Amino acid sequence: MTDTQHTKVLIIGSGPAGYTAAIYAARAGLEPIQILGREPGGQLTITTDVENYPGFADPIEGPWLMEQMQAQAKNVGTKTIHDFITDVDFAARPMKATAESGAIYTADTIIISTGAKARWLGLESEYKFQGLGVSACATCDGFFYRNKPVAVIGGGNSAVEEALFLANMTSKVTLIHRRDSLRAEKIMQERLFAHEKIEVIWDHVVEDVVGITREDAAKDGGIPGMTGLLLKNVKTGEGSDLAVEGMFVAIGHDPATEIFKGKMEMDSEGYILVKPNTTQTSIPGVFAAGDVTDKIYRQAITAAGMGCMAALEADKYLGAS
Repeated sequence: MTDTQHTKVLIIGSGPAGYTAAIYAARAGLEPIQILGREPGGQLTITTDVENYPGFADPIEGPWLMEQMQAQAKNVGTKTIHDFITDVDFAARPMKATAESGAIYTADTIIISTGAKARWLGLESEYKFQGLGVSACATCDGFFYRNKPVAVIGGGNSAVEEALFLANMTSKVTLIHRRDSLRAEKIMQERLFAHEKIEVIWDHVVEDVVGITREDAAKDGGIPGMTGLLLKNVKTGEGSDLAVEGMFVAIGHDPATEIFKGKMEMDSEGYILVKPNTTQTSIPGVFAAGDVTDKIYRQAITAAGMGCMAALEADKYLGAS
């Protein structure tokens, strides 16, 4: 027999947006159910040090922050479930969500907080050095590389923005692009080329990230961290070394919206569209919060703020219906 549960508020996804929505919904007496997804906590679970989340004088670890948010959501009355939603039916009333386990959840309102993932280069060493020099967010981690040389990978607006941002605090920024021209807007390119602390390496890709991994440090000693990159010229095949202490991958993000495609309004990149100054989607009673709808800021604090908004708007919607 299929397990079916009903809730006034179903929260799909976790992370700062989902957990904050759960906290506010539970405190409003809505008894929310939160389906955590395959990676509870989202992108912050691979962030070693968090220094820009208000309320903590010293750096905190991303996984710990997510554990605390989840515990707080549970303590105020949220039912958290380790499962993954594979399909939704917004046309049904109450709306219906089907989970990987086979469980079915019906809901009067739904808050989508499935987040987004940075695109990576796909290198094994890239994974080993995440949190040890490899990042996909300059505004999150740039501070840790003050007065140090870093590299930015990419050729679009995001890459140029990250390079210009990092140039304000690092000793040097090297932008590495696989082509011989940038896709970024012309005015941004002009700022990039004019900056004395930024150098561009054309027609190159990153072959490997080098340094001391956590495993190496545990076995042989030393301080873990990346020390440089191995590059390859895509036209000649020639290899070269680049000494940097940080690498920022800026080749785009992908929102986790696959199961919602064709069922609600999205932009060309798959981000869920919401009405201005709200978290309301094109479906009445469905709200979106965090990186699933935000491709501009992509910060834990802004995601948490949108989670609060979504819960308050869901409560208002329920009160009016």
